[in-house]
Amino acid sequence: MTSFLIGALLCLMGGLGAVTRFVLDTAVKQPWSRIPDNADERTTAIHAFPLSTLVVNIVASLLAGIVAAAFVYHGDPASPWRLVLATGFLGGFSTFSTAINESVTLLRNGKRAVAAANIVLEYVVPLLCVALGWWLAAAL
Repeated sequence: MTSFLIGALLCLMGGLGAVTRFVLDTAVKQPWSRIPDNADERTTAIHAFPLSTLVVNIVASLLAGIVAAAFVYHGDPASPWRLVLATGFLGGFSTFSTAINESVTLLRNGKRAVAAANIVLEYVVPLLCVALGWWLAAAL
């Protein structure tokens, strides 16, 4: 595969990943926003928590583990398709910088507990999902 073709596929898959992220983000936000906001502390925290970003990052991390392990255990680790899928699609799909920005915004808005929970979840859960993805792909 030529460098030009790899670059073109990276662009295409990055765009597809971004659109997929938008679709999943919207699908999670719609029911999450239907929870009534009674202006009490609990519901305010629920509405402040960026659940859709966490869900996207969990799915992206699981898929990253599966893709990486699948190429190591069942394919060619140097294959350009690994780059196209992991860097292209999953790079466009995942939202790590968004998660960090949302955490900073929560801190700036005085929602320290929600920000702390988001930071812990955005690091720990995706890490576990990558490990799970490796385990699943190795088991195939």
